[in-house]
Amino acid sequence: MKLTSTAFADGGAIPVKYTCDGDDVSPPLAWSGVPAGIKSFVLICDDPDAPAKTWVHWVAYGIPSEITSLPEGVHGNMEQGVTDFGRIGYGGPCPPRGKPHRYYFKLFALREPPVVQPGATKVDIERAMAGKVVDQAQLMGTYQRQ
Repeated sequence: MKLTSTAFADGGAIPVKYTCDGDDVSPPLAWSGVPAGIKSFVLICDDPDAPAKTWVHWVAYGIPSEITSLPEGVHGNMEQGVTDFGRIGYGGPCPPRGKPHRYYFKLFALREPPVVQPGATKVDIERAMAGKVVDQAQLMGTYQRQ
C-alpha cells in the first residue's frame, strides 16, 4: 500500500495550516494498492520526537474498506479516538520550539474491523487490531516551530 497527501511529500514539511499554529485541521490523505478482502482501515498519527513519550495526534478507526481517501479536515466516515491532547479527533503538530519533529501517519488495512468502545485510545486500537493487519503504509512529515 502507499499513503500520500497533496499537502506535503513523504519526509517533507507539514504546512502550518495543519498544525496548532494554523487551522489545526487534518491534512488530505489518499491511499492506493489496497489488498483484496480488506474490511476496514485504521489511521494513527504520532510524534516519536516528543520530549516524554511518543505523542499521539490522531486515532481514526472503522474507516470503511471502500474509502481510499480522506479530505482535509475530515470528520465523518469513521470513528475517532482520544489523543494525547485528551480530546477526540485530530490534533495537529505542536512541538516545543527548537528542533523539527517527525509526524508519522500510519494506515493499517484490516481483515476485520477492530472492536473497541467509543473514545478508544491508540493502545486500545492496537490491541484490537492485533492479528488483523493485512498491510500497512506510512507517510512522514516534519514540523518545526520558529
